[in-house]
Amino acid sequence: MDLQPGEPIVVPHTELAADLLRAVIESFVLREGTDYGEKEYSLDEKVARVIRQLERGEAQIVFDPDTESVDIAVRRPKSSRSPG
Repeated sequence: MDLQPGEPIVVPHTELAADLLRAVIESFVLREGTDYGEKEYSLDEKVARVIRQLERGEAQIVFDPDTESVDIAVRRPKSSRSPG
């Protein structure tokens, strides 16, 4: 039997218990290395920003069955330019 690699699975953030959701977000924030600009943000502030992104649909939690890992994918905003 020829097995295909598993497709990543989007996990709604509302399906995770609060402590698990926070652990997933903290892991993402601590490894992402994103520059937040001139101001330094605390871990709690960074976690709150990611929660807002998840709530607005700007980010989503993704489970990769091949690696059995969880990550957060930030969606890129669509271009507002009109064709033409």
